[in-house]
This record gives sequence, structure tokens and C-alpha cells, in this order.
Amino acid sequence: MSSDIELAAKALVAGQIVGIPTDTVYGLAADVLHTNAADRLFTAKRRPRQLDLPVLVADVEQALSLATAVPDVARRLMDTWWPGALTIVLPRRPDLEVDLGDDEATIGVRCPDHEIPVALCRAVGPLATTSANLHGEDTATTAAEVRAAFGDSVAFVLDGGTCAGSPSTVVDCTGHDVKLLREGRIPWPELQASLSP
Repeated sequence: MSSDIELAAKALVAGQIVGIPTDTVYGLAADVLHTNAADRLFTAKRRPRQLDLPVLVADVEQALSLATAVPDVARRLMDTWWPGALTIVLPRRPDLEVDLGDDEATIGVRCPDHEIPVALCRAVGPLATTSANLHGEDTATTAAEVRAAFGDSVAFVLDGGTCAGSPSTVVDCTGHDVKLLREGRIPWPELQASLSP
């Protein structure tokens, strides 16, 4: 798999889109720092730009490099639920010039519990990502389905077998209280319980 990781990493650094397995569903990934790469993601998926792209990271340190004024509650969630199916929306670093969509004030970050995206994030850096489906359609569950859905708009697809899990739970940690934006694999009551003293 290491040679495939290298090929995928080279494609990402060149600004191309790569299909990747994750601990939830198959995704499309792009180098968050490459100019125009995220735009290719929006175009390939036909995703509206008001739906910002979340970012996969290798670890807590990589996530913190993208954010500012990270509240203690967000750090506690990272310590408890990462790696795993939790996306945390944080205030974005003001000097971070990346295109993730229309909202330039926040950034959604997640450390996946899957060796392939983590290895890519270690090799390339944080990755802008979205589920591997045309907007509004079912998500691909195999590498072959990703290739069939996206053809030449995806440079490389890493095969991680079947990925048919629930999407990540998404919470907003930009304010005083944690807010649920989307309930996914981690039930909201479990998240709330993990924050109790």
C-alpha cells in the first residue's frame, strides 16, 4: 500500500483529486493548501460553495495549526473522540489562505480512524475532503464505484475495501456552547455525556 500512498500523495501535491477510503465513507480529497484544488472538488462533486469542505488531519497538532482561539471543550472532544467519526468546527486562523467554500471564518476538522487518510495527511498535510458522491446522491461504498462516478475528474483512487459506515457527527465549537450540526456515527447524547464533569 505504501507505493499507492506515494502515488496518491504526488497527485495531491500536484493539485489533483484523489479518492480515499475513511473510517466512515469513501471520500474525495484535495491538498488544502494547493491553489484551485478545492475548486476542482466543488466542480467534480457539483457541491454548492455555501457548503464548506471539511478538512482531514493526521492528529490534534495538525488541526490546531489551522485554527485559532480553540476552546478547551474542543480540545476535550479531540482527546476523547479522535481518531474517530467527529468533525469539529473551529474558528479559522485569519492568516490561513485556503479555499474551502464561502465561509472564511470557520474550519471543520476531523482526525479519521483509518490508516490511509492519516498517512496521506502525514505525507501531504491537511486534506480538504467531501464524501465520494455527486451532490445529493448516494455515497460510493467501493473504490470501483468512486471511479465509475467520477471518471477522469479523479486522478487516483486508493482501494480500502468496502466503506459503508455512517458519516461523521459534526459539532460547532466556535461559541460558548457545543452545538450539534449533524448527528452521524457518534450519537449526540454520548457526546454530551463525555463533556460532563
